[in-house]
Amino acid sequence: MTLLGTRTRLHWAWVVAAVSFVAILGAAAFRSVPGVMMNPLHHEFGWSHGTVGAAMAVNMTLYGLTAPFAAALMDRFGVRPVLTGALTLIAAGSALSVLMTASWQLVLLWGVLVGLGTGAISMGFVATIATRWFEARRGLVTGVLTAASATGQLVFLPVVAAVTTHHGWRWASLIVAAAAIAVVPLVAVFMRNYPQDLGLTAYGADPFDSGARKPEVLPTGTFAAAFEGLRIGLRSRAFWLLAASFAICGMTTNGLIGTHFIPAANDHGMPTTVAAGLLATIGVLDVLGTVFSGWLTDRVDPRLLLVVYYTGRGLSLVLLPSLLSPHAEPSTWVFVIFYGLDWVATVPPTIVLCREYFGARTPVVFGWVFASHQLGAAVAAAGAGWIRDLQGTYDLAFYLAAGLCLIAAGLCGAVRRTRIDQH
Repeated sequence: MTLLGTRTRLHWAWVVAAVSFVAILGAAAFRSVPGVMMNPLHHEFGWSHGTVGAAMAVNMTLYGLTAPFAAALMDRFGVRPVLTGALTLIAAGSALSVLMTASWQLVLLWGVLVGLGTGAISMGFVATIATRWFEARRGLVTGVLTAASATGQLVFLPVVAAVTTHHGWRWASLIVAAAAIAVVPLVAVFMRNYPQDLGLTAYGADPFDSGARKPEVLPTGTFAAAFEGLRIGLRSRAFWLLAASFAICGMTTNGLIGTHFIPAANDHGMPTTVAAGLLATIGVLDVLGTVFSGWLTDRVDPRLLLVVYYTGRGLSLVLLPSLLSPHAEPSTWVFVIFYGLDWVATVPPTIVLCREYFGARTPVVFGWVFASHQLGAAVAAAGAGWIRDLQGTYDLAFYLAAGLCLIAAGLCGAVRRTRIDQH
């Protein structure tokens, strides 16, 4: 199998995948903001770590809950208008935040507007593109698109940290807004809904299979489709196991490290730019780890991969409090390497397991699994901030997260590889 749909033309699935990668990249610019700006907002407005963490909890909750409805909206209205609206919301929330003077405005702009926008361009979107456009290389494409979020962190984190340090957090917010809105023209020109819209089959599908040229008709009511996906998921033991483990994934990545790593490093005397550089390096390694995980998912039992990933993450987190210092010591780099390779390596095997159970309904059902991920992230974003405010340190938060990772490993090991025909 090559990248070419014919002898002379690139299969359009790869164009859609490339545009999707850039769209996720633009949306991910905001992911670099909370950790960098937490202390500047505290110093300017007096907002506590818990207050900023609560705003991010709203963001992450909506980021997750939006996913299944966004997937259903894409079924109803198409990918292009949903992506355009989502990127516009991210840009508006980031740009208007330069005018805020009260914490409720932080919740409205960062929490609600940006949360809705980023939620529409999250893992449910990844599942939509991978399921519709790829029969072959689905695990690899899932890994690459998942890595786009980490790539956004890699690209924007050093920029946001440097601009915030030298010019203030408002200029950094405007950069994030510009990054999101700049992607809209690409989406408008190149994005398509189904391969059948161009007279094609999914990449790797049999072009002579008449069924492959007909997109499956799903419920057209957006809310009906979303809740039907939830109903189907709730009847499956695998859904409960994957949703619970993915909630822990969210707690131990976006919620804890993504939001609080830089403030935790600051507590140990590490400058913001150095801590941001370490977090960006985690993003670099995340790209490598997630793409490799996608490749492995096409070849290795995804349950085994998840057990290994969660166990390794737990070991990394339990050591983190003893590894932080004013400088990036070799021991700190050990954490960065192991944790970075593991960050969202869990996504490709989780999506593949969902695909085995739920078929064409995977985007909506996985949207609900991802909602659990972000609910977990929201709990950790707020909870870790409150622990820091009460105890003056993040140590307890890291230890609790490590224990939860071991529980997640056990949950994933309990998933059966029995295909359930729900579609």
